[in-house]
Amino acid sequence: MTDDPTARNRLDEEESPYLRQHADNPVNWQPWDQQALAAAKDRDVPIFLSIGYAACHWCHVMEAESFQDEEVARRLNEQFVPVKVDREERPDVDSIYMSICQQVTGRGGWPLNAWLTPEGEPFYVGTYFPKEPRRNAPGFAQLLDDIADSWADPEEREEMERRARQWTDAIEGDLEETPDQPGKAPDETVLVEAADAALRGADREFGGWGRGQKFPQSGRLRVLTRAFDREGRDTYRQVVTEALDAMADGGMYDHLGGGFHRYTTDREWVVPHFEKMLYDNAELPRTYLAGYQLTGTERYREVAAETLAFVERELTHPEGGFYSTLDAESLPPGADDTGDDAGSHSPGGDDTGGDPEPGSGSGDAAAGGHGEEGAFYVWTRASVREAVETHADVDADLATDLFCDRYGVTPSGNFEGKTVLTLSASVDALAEEYDRDPDEVGRLLAAAEEAALKARETRPRPARDEKVLAGWNGLMVSAFAEAAVVDDPAWAETASAALSFVREHLWDDDEGRLARRYKDGDVRIQGYLEDYAFLARGALNLYESTGDVGALSFALDLAAVVEEEFWDEDERTLYFTPESGESLVARPQELADRSTPSSAGVAAETLLALSGFVAHDRFETVAAGVVETHGGRIESDPVQHPSLVLAADVLAHGHSELTVAGGRPTEWRERLAETYVPRRLLAPRPGTDEELAGWVDRLGLAETPPVWAGREARDGEPTVYACQERACSPPRHDLAEALEWFDG
Repeated sequence: MTDDPTARNRLDEEESPYLRQHADNPVNWQPWDQQALAAAKDRDVPIFLSIGYAACHWCHVMEAESFQDEEVARRLNEQFVPVKVDREERPDVDSIYMSICQQVTGRGGWPLNAWLTPEGEPFYVGTYFPKEPRRNAPGFAQLLDDIADSWADPEEREEMERRARQWTDAIEGDLEETPDQPGKAPDETVLVEAADAALRGADREFGGWGRGQKFPQSGRLRVLTRAFDREGRDTYRQVVTEALDAMADGGMYDHLGGGFHRYTTDREWVVPHFEKMLYDNAELPRTYLAGYQLTGTERYREVAAETLAFVERELTHPEGGFYSTLDAESLPPGADDTGDDAGSHSPGGDDTGGDPEPGSGSGDAAAGGHGEEGAFYVWTRASVREAVETHADVDADLATDLFCDRYGVTPSGNFEGKTVLTLSASVDALAEEYDRDPDEVGRLLAAAEEAALKARETRPRPARDEKVLAGWNGLMVSAFAEAAVVDDPAWAETASAALSFVREHLWDDDEGRLARRYKDGDVRIQGYLEDYAFLARGALNLYESTGDVGALSFALDLAAVVEEEFWDEDERTLYFTPESGESLVARPQELADRSTPSSAGVAAETLLALSGFVAHDRFETVAAGVVETHGGRIESDPVQHPSLVLAADVLAHGHSELTVAGGRPTEWRERLAETYVPRRLLAPRPGTDEELAGWVDRLGLAETPPVWAGREARDGEPTVYACQERACSPPRHDLAEALEWFDG
């Protein structure tokens, strides 16, 4: 029996679905822990670090080619300590080594592969490596030998260690350091400047941003939405609607089951990478709901509702929390899905730079036995016809023709001979073409869509990553809470159940600390800034939509930890990792929006909102400090920092507070649902100060907080106070009158 942990593959002890997918590799994979790091020092060999996630296609291509290969495994086991990391569990580790990958190679993506000194400092980095040399990419097997030989040579090792120190300094400069000189907050024009910058980069022909892969950019859309409301410049609104329409009409949206895929591989928004991530299906509904309020376009509200219904149906734990992802790949229809994991692997591109190698790679994935990308979602005319004949009692020929014309199903297809559904023709246009009444066309299409969905449900399903992550759940709670305001109050029940799940399983009441991940009863990893910030915002939003003071209390508890664990008073910034957490080669900040919003930006805006519910100014001090410290960065590149831009805008102009005392009548709900209020902060409270005293006691406050003080119900009726920048409207019994006060 050996005491060397690297003598075997230890991933069978992990709960992460991504790590468990590699538990039967001949590589002696180690999790990122002290045992593995100590083993590298004891053996005096480099660490081979491979980072990915369960829905990552190229991660699994590399697994099939290299990590399941006995000879490659022998090299890894003998010459290195191989470590696997799930980036969704350890975003801190991922951000550190992704930083140097982007600095050195000019791009990023997953799998992220890095060779480190035993101290964790990187000296060689890349993304996907084929087993054998291919198209200017070195072969992985030969690369392992070359690096091992260089490490064994004293002169070459000295050079590698020198490079590792330089690269570590570069990581610190990118992620950890703050400006040498005290900063100042951007001025009041920062929102418009950010909107103008977003306009300059927008694709006015096809919508969104970029000329290749297209990612959702919810942060930029929120900046433009808020700027249009302030300035009335119609171009801002046009860019918003162009992007919303392109995403909802194209292949990124699931037209049958609702919900959004990760991104599209083309400028025209046609072919997606098919994984569905919880965070996209949280942020995009909020964006569509704001679009509905701004424009009155009913379809935006429908898209949001369909997306939330998808999340309830397919990404919700029976007890209320939300799962992380659905895979891109599955076995094709008719295949036997009773074997091992019916394909849980999808392309690894992200808005750090996309796939590490061009092409969809679905052929490689199928060859590796991991199913086919998009198999669950794509169609041929024959498969549509079969679905209609089997599941609908209508004219099959006509219904099939209408469905195919509506969703662009053609003989040649748009994805490897099959078709990703896109909205290609309106009901009115089809009615005219087929000389039918639009209502009849609508009924036939509805029958065909229902039949196609039923047929799709019989296909082998994509795998689901059932991690429950605190931060991502916070994003989703915000989405359901906002939908309860804008669409249907019943959505709040889902938000409340999820928040209760997280509080029960991930929040330690005794310690007052949050864990990041729950999986089948296993709770691990200290919460990061995104976990506290996103969940605090979600809890605050739930209070706003329901008046649940318990949710507000939880938001305040989380905010207090943000100040205690993540705020550095000397550097005047919020770090991503807690002060009491593991020491890595750098302590990163998360300032830019990427696939998820900037945790520093969300924290700052949330702290500003919560500052009205406490009797101290510490939350405002932290938020102002972050915005001021990074003011230069925000002004120089606002497009990459929309969450910080939005926080800076709140710091400059204050929230649009609506203190609602004594209940929320139906007509008020309806008016709120259809009205876009920038920087809105709803602050429900009981109608009388006697009732309010119980809330104040429950929050542990010595006095009534400013947002409630002196704002009781008048004349025994629900009363609303509109307040901004420490000035308030007279008490109103008409919400419309209170909203008009904001306009001046």
